[in-house]
Amino acid sequence: MVGFSSSYTSPALASMAQPNSTLHVTKSQESWIGSLLPLSALFGGILGGPMIETLGRKRTILATGPPFILSFLLISFARNVGLVMGGRCVGGVCVGIASLVLPLYLAETLTPEVRGSLGLLPTVFGNGGILVCFIVGKYLDWSQLALLGACLSIPYILLGFMIPETPRWYIGKNNAKAAQKSLQWLRGEGGAEDIGREMAEMQTVYEVQRVAGDAGGGDGSGHHLRPLLVSLGLMFFQQLSGINAVIFYTVKIFQDAGSTIDSNLSAIIVGVVNFASIFVATFLIDRLGRKPLLQVSGLSMLLTLTVLGGYFYVKDEYADGTVDVTPYGWLPLTSFVIFVVGFSIGYGPIPWLMMGEILPAKIRGVAASVTTAFNWSCTFVVTKTFADISASLGSHGAFWLFAVCCAIGIAFVALFVPETRNRTLEDIEKKFRRKPSAVGVDPGPAQPDKRISSIA
Repeated sequence: MVGFSSSYTSPALASMAQPNSTLHVTKSQESWIGSLLPLSALFGGILGGPMIETLGRKRTILATGPPFILSFLLISFARNVGLVMGGRCVGGVCVGIASLVLPLYLAETLTPEVRGSLGLLPTVFGNGGILVCFIVGKYLDWSQLALLGACLSIPYILLGFMIPETPRWYIGKNNAKAAQKSLQWLRGEGGAEDIGREMAEMQTVYEVQRVAGDAGGGDGSGHHLRPLLVSLGLMFFQQLSGINAVIFYTVKIFQDAGSTIDSNLSAIIVGVVNFASIFVATFLIDRLGRKPLLQVSGLSMLLTLTVLGGYFYVKDEYADGTVDVTPYGWLPLTSFVIFVVGFSIGYGPIPWLMMGEILPAKIRGVAASVTTAFNWSCTFVVTKTFADISASLGSHGAFWLFAVCCAIGIAFVALFVPETRNRTLEDIEKKFRRKPSAVGVDPGPAQPDKRISSIA
């Protein structure tokens, strides 16, 4: 639902521009339709923090279902642009809440043995939603596509009723009996002894964190601020790579590029690559580490954005036919594919994964809400200004601007982002207690403390 909602505008705006469309939008309205979802998701990220603590993870997930349906119905039956924008606002709030609660639900229910590899599932299914939207958007108009989005919300709600609340939330509410029942559902029958140990471990960790929170003191604010800033920095450079401008306006960009390949087909190819690439990241992330993948990701995006900007520069500068770019009509699609692969193996999933790894336990809920809201605010700025930047600087200028941001992001990762592979959460938190200048330096694999290894 998050991926489908986010990518809806790419085929939908192209459909609205067709002569036979029942709804026509101006260039200014196009930018607002594309950017209202991330703007609303910003508020959804803020709202999601209190909701997951008061309502619980499961009920927060279920609470987004009916508004998802409403948002797409408003768009599908819209007879004016205002209703489309209203639907995007409602859907954006749901996207902001879901992008916060779903990764958290996974983190609190998966066993440690599979938490690393399955921690990227939100990105996998998000990319799957993008792919479905691109494929179906080739055959349905904007109204029919929105109606499909409303239908997809129904199994989302039904499946939500089938899952339990997380055991950790129940323990936080001093409801051990409900926590044990939830854990039994998650782990299956026949493992009473293992479940007993896991329950005792959860309760012990909760008590340790509660006592530590009551004690306070120390240099807490300093070592809390640094990982928060690193997490915010990763989210900033994730969005300033221009990925959502690419996803939101994929079809239109290919149309403007004059590519020799059908624009909708090109969008589908980008969606397939986006979906498949995340499996590469799943395979590599625990083998190579977070920093190497981020560096490779940033470098590949830097190169492809530079090439893509060069293509648009030549096309626009020599529009009089002095230089014929037709023989290079394959270049935009090739650049987009490499760009998406680069993003999907690094800057796509890793900032969300590291958000849970580096944020201290004491402030993890609040800090995750702030980080999520910041991510969507950056998404709003990028998507809202992309059309204006392209108009003032040209398409080539917009892509080169994103390339500069990727270059700065590479330096940021090298200097400030720690490697968290094979490290316990305790060791990661200790790392941030050191001087800020040492955060980006990797002293080598840590030796896990036997007393906390099972907890981590």
